[in-house]
Amino acid sequence: MPTPEQLFLLVSTLSLAILSPGPAIISATQTAFARGRAVAVPYGIGLAAGASLWALLAILGIAVVFRAVPALYMALKLFGGVYLLWLAQAMWRDATSPLPEAANSRFGHGFWGGVALNLSNPKPALFYSALFIAAFPGPLSHAGRGTIYAAALGTELLWYVTVTTLMSTAAMRIRYTAAKVWIDRGAALFLGALGLSLLFEAITETV
Repeated sequence: MPTPEQLFLLVSTLSLAILSPGPAIISATQTAFARGRAVAVPYGIGLAAGASLWALLAILGIAVVFRAVPALYMALKLFGGVYLLWLAQAMWRDATSPLPEAANSRFGHGFWGGVALNLSNPKPALFYSALFIAAFPGPLSHAGRGTIYAAALGTELLWYVTVTTLMSTAAMRIRYTAAKVWIDRGAALFLGALGLSLLFEAITETV
């Protein structure tokens, strides 16, 4: 079974990765600002669920599959890059639109949007694989793998729900409204850059 020290290393390293600027946390924040808690919290839960699927695949050895079939990893990168660019253009286009009413949105839309975003980028699978190898170098039982997955899922849920809840408060939404165009377009540029980065990596690896 994993030791408390190993689990602490997993949770602390994963927390830093989740909160560092990336497509998931930026999208979670922007969704909370723009659409409110009714959509943002389910969206955050979806982000956590999508990321945890990469953790599960890492536990099952998906990194080995990526190394054995490079074309699969390249295809996922291409898909992820296109999806991020699509999100970026939609965010840029809607930057000048008024804030939608969060109460008019449904639970499922936010959740599945979060799942799709985190599944669009295969890099977390490699991150999780490297982290698991570093934190848990020895052989693991099925119970040990289950404990690791539960810790990863719990950490993902904690941070995404916390961020979407805090950022969707009335005070934060009022501040966001005053600078909506700049915040949305800044987030769109960042997501677009990440999408182009994924596409560039996929294309250069085929040359």
